[in-house]
Parts: sequence; C-alpha cells; structure tokens
Amino acid sequence: MRSSDVANVLSVRPETVSRWNQGKAFPHPNTEKQLLELEFLLDKLSDFYEPREARLWIFARQRVLGDQIPAELIQQGRADELLAAVNQLRDGVFL
Repeated sequence: MRSSDVANVLSVRPETVSRWNQGKAFPHPNTEKQLLELEFLLDKLSDFYEPREARLWIFARQRVLGDQIPAELIQQGRADELLAAVNQLRDGVFL
C-alpha cells in the first residue's frame, strides 16, 4: 500500500507518513493503533489477495461488512469487525 493510501486511511498528510517511515516523527498513540490495525489487516488479506486487490478491498464497500468501507471502519476504531470479515473470507463463509 502506498504512503498516500496509508495517509488517507489514517486521515493524515502523506508527508507525515513519510516522516514516520524515516524515523523523524512518530504517530500519535491513537493513530499508531490504527496503523498497526491496518498493517495486521493487510497481512491477513495477503493470504488470498494480491497487493492491488487488497488495496481495493480496503477502499471499496464490502457486502460482508454490510456495504461499509473497511478504511472507514479503521478510522472509527472498528478493526475487530474487519478481522471477523477477513476470517469469514478466509474460511469461505459469506453472509
């Protein structure tokens, strides 16, 4: 996922993500939690999606999530719902 995508999900500027990557700054604790949730989610998605497909999954409405957008759920602190949906996808269970 590109830095600009990460910035979009976390509601920060791309330059901020760049500073984090360079070790020149560190995210606020709440933002860091969202970042870690995003990384974990992307890792799980990589088990069955190519990077481009995983990126699209993050930004598109998902039926398994009641037509909600995963990126917005991360912003709302609802990562547990995302992980449950990814586990359903992994197990081949679709609601």
